Amino acid sequence: RDRRLNEVKPASVKREMNLLSAVLSVARDEWGVISDSPMAGVRKPPSSQPRDRRPSDLELEALAIAAGEDLTKAQARAFHAFRFAIETGMRAGEIVGLTWEHIDLESRVAFLPKTKNYTARRVPLSSEAVRLLEALPVSDPVFGLRSANLDALWRKARDRAAVVGLTFHDSRHEAITRLSKKLDVLALAKMVGHRDIKMLMVYYDETAEELARRLD
Repeated sequence: RDRRLNEVKPASVKREMNLLSAVLSVARDEWGVISDSPMAGVRKPPSSQPRDRRPSDLELEALAIAAGEDLTKAQARAFHAFRFAIETGMRAGEIVGLTWEHIDLESRVAFLPKTKNYTARRVPLSSEAVRLLEALPVSDPVFGLRSANLDALWRKARDRAAVVGLTFHDSRHEAITRLSKKLDVLALAKMVGHRDIKMLMVYYDETAEELARRLD
């Protein structure tokens, strides 16, 4: 545990310890190959604070300029994918894997046959999400990108825009925070693919100032 903490973040160590603990518990309780689990009594590292990074309007404008408007170019489509992620709460891997056969623009639904949780999910699309899809040049997969070059193109646009500390995955924070103003908790969890409602709090980052404005 301590050696691994020098290599990866505490959350990664906790996941690895949970996996080892589950395997050793099966070996003890079901297979009978060990009498005690060596993971018993080993403390897990404390959780680090979740990210709360959200893009500002000025940063989004700078990113749009840096990426350009020509969607025939991959650089522009990478930022377009970021904007689509903000509208839908979809992960980068889900977006690059999106194909037209799984999109129904009339009913405004995107079907994800396989997600991070290994389950299928139907994602409702806002009118803005539909507009973003219709603006793309004809390609299949829809965004014409792979996970590896999406990440590289995104970082290139971010650095060119002089935006510091923002990751593509931060779009999920922005999406969930925005969607929380439109959907109730259960609907929001279903849309973004969270089985545990508590996970929403990892991504929900509405500021006290924003909450104050909602009180009026």
